[in-house]
Amino acid sequence: MAEHSFHLTANWPGGRNDVGTIASGQLQTKVSIPTEMDGPGIGTNPDEMLLGAAATCYIITLAAMLERSSINVKSLSMQSEGIVDVTNGVFTYKKIIHKPEIILSSGTTVRDASLTQKLAEKAEKTCMISKAIQGNVALELQVHLKIEE
Repeated sequence: MAEHSFHLTANWPGGRNDVGTIASGQLQTKVSIPTEMDGPGIGTNPDEMLLGAAATCYIITLAAMLERSSINVKSLSMQSEGIVDVTNGVFTYKKIIHKPEIILSSGTTVRDASLTQKLAEKAEKTCMISKAIQGNVALELQVHLKIEE
């Protein structure tokens, strides 16, 4: 069994509306509360980072699965949305919606198109970030599959 450790250093200068910094490997940025939550909106924030972790984990997992299945992908892109609910001053990350757009090369068989759809759904269930937040944040998938003409 292999274990991998990841480390992050965070610095925060003081109060709620200050701007801090984080550094973890290639990720080095300012952080603050987003403007949507009455913060300064400088740098990134935990909401964007959770969405980014979920989205990148999903798309990388999907790409690896498609490659292992020898699916000829012309283009793979995605939009993701994170929904945060605020009720009685309590912030709850409710849902993440992934909307991958997969364009397969012309000449793709019906079997490969069907397999691609199945892999898109399986990638959401096997991505480690999806598994980590399962039961706490709802996950929704809206796959857009096209075959190049």
